[in-house]
Amino acid sequence: MVTPSDRQPTRAHPDTGHGIALPFAALLLAALAMATSPIFVRLAEIGPFASAFWRVAGALPLIWLWAAWENRGQANAGIAAFRMSGASLVAGLLFAGDLLVWHLAILKTTVANATFLAMMAPVWVVLGSGLLIGEKVGRAGVVGLLLCVAGAAALVGSSVSFAPDRLEGDLYGIATSVFFGAYFMAIRVARRTAGTGQILFQSSLISALVLIIAAFIAGDSLIPATGGGILALIGLSYFSHAGGQGFLAYALGHLPAAFSSLVTFLGSLVAATLAWLIFAEALSPIQAVGGVLILGGIYIARPNARRS
Repeated sequence: MVTPSDRQPTRAHPDTGHGIALPFAALLLAALAMATSPIFVRLAEIGPFASAFWRVAGALPLIWLWAAWENRGQANAGIAAFRMSGASLVAGLLFAGDLLVWHLAILKTTVANATFLAMMAPVWVVLGSGLLIGEKVGRAGVVGLLLCVAGAAALVGSSVSFAPDRLEGDLYGIATSVFFGAYFMAIRVARRTAGTGQILFQSSLISALVLIIAAFIAGDSLIPATGGGILALIGLSYFSHAGGQGFLAYALGHLPAAFSSLVTFLGSLVAATLAWLIFAEALSPIQAVGGVLILGGIYIARPNARRS
């Protein structure tokens, strides 16, 4: 039986024709790139919504060139990049919503709470894949997800604490996971008919429009005070967004949304590893077990292990 994830895109694009190894490598690179975004945001010297705007807007010229290259066989390839699909529009709105509520969560609850709750995005992808995008998640996918959730709890759970005065921020953290989970599914649908650069350009354009309005409403300063802040925004745009979201969108053209969403858990593992390597923050035995559980869950959930 052919499922939606097995169908060929209705329009050929440069990303088709690879096995699982290259898309999985892209997921790993996406996890690495996205895990660095909090560092760049902290160094950007501007408000949280303004940094979210520059994250997507600063990368638009590069992503437009990417989309134009994908459309190089068409007349007016650069203009073709602006031909918006419904799925790209939805993905852009969802990504903007994800960034907005993520920053609100950071402001109104602890970083540990916000991070842990935001990491639950794959739960929503597993619940919604069969119903919303026609990709049934088998037993292996569910078991892999449960192991990853347990691993994430072991990695950051000791820092998580809930209190009534932080309830609003915790709810924003949950909303972040919902938005990001829905974003995964929207990109997966969009990638069935278009290339990575095309989808990323269109969704980023929509996100930038929403985020600049949010930054003005919040009164955020848009320009960093020093050259260091500008360099941080460049890193946020080109490494965290163009790189992280680009690798993710590429992978979603070849791998199921539920499996690909586990990159969220990989991000926590990458962050913990970077803290160990750069800041000499030793991993506790429980955190090490958490990392093993995440890797084991991803291994079990890999596409060739899935059951219908």
